[in-house]
Amino acid sequence: MFVKSLLDRIVDNALAEDLEGGDLTTEATVPPEARAVARAVARKDLVVCGADVFARVFSRVDPGVRVERALDEGADAKRGDVIWIAEGSARSLLMAERTALNFVQRMSGIATLARSYVRALPEGAKTRITDTRKTTPGLRVLERYAVRVGGAHNHRDTLGSAVMIKDNHIQAAGGIALAVERARARAPHTSKIEVEVASLAELDQALAAGADIVMLDNFAPADVAVGVAKARGKALVEVSGGITLERIAELARAGVDVISSGALTHSAPSADIALDLERLG
Repeated sequence: MFVKSLLDRIVDNALAEDLEGGDLTTEATVPPEARAVARAVARKDLVVCGADVFARVFSRVDPGVRVERALDEGADAKRGDVIWIAEGSARSLLMAERTALNFVQRMSGIATLARSYVRALPEGAKTRITDTRKTTPGLRVLERYAVRVGGAHNHRDTLGSAVMIKDNHIQAAGGIALAVERARARAPHTSKIEVEVASLAELDQALAAGADIVMLDNFAPADVAVGVAKARGKALVEVSGGITLERIAELARAGVDVISSGALTHSAPSADIALDLERLG
């Protein structure tokens, strides 16, 4: 699922942030020999996401901690469901608790929101829901994975993975036609060219320039329908900006190919997951 070295780097950075100077409370109150079992419990309905990250946090604190999955990745958890179970040194469980929960609350929250967007699509719709690059610095790989667990898709991962000509590129290049022409001349032959447009007039320019994909940015509903008709048979149509759960079905019915939303990652509320610890023996 994740490149091990990358996951360890992310987890270790988070643990270093929380355990600078150790865990004063745990070390002062909990005997070294104490053992416990900790159950991660859903406090509200959510989509389960982050099992490998959850387990890796405990493993990096103490390789002796054993973690089991009570629910599969991507499962719909109900309030009160046990999701994961960790067993081992009580000190280790307490030291890893907050970091592990921070990761899975964030990831499960994104997966839950992504699934709600996907479920809002009309039955049989071919429209694709995607995220954007509006991710938390350093955590993109985890957040984009969570989007996929929720059933949605990822947009380009990095600036080097696709040609996407946005408003500032158009300004710097001197216009849509020039930007597309230069991109066509310099980009790999395997790369499609996407152009963000802010009006129907700009859409006409992008289509005339031969854009493969057009992104209708903050278009009014009526203009989206016109834009889809103009682009039919010429370019894929992506819609972005002001995307809400309530608009998903309407945009899909209009014939939009892709709905991209930064909210999937930058505005997803964290899922409510608690870790209930029980001392053993």
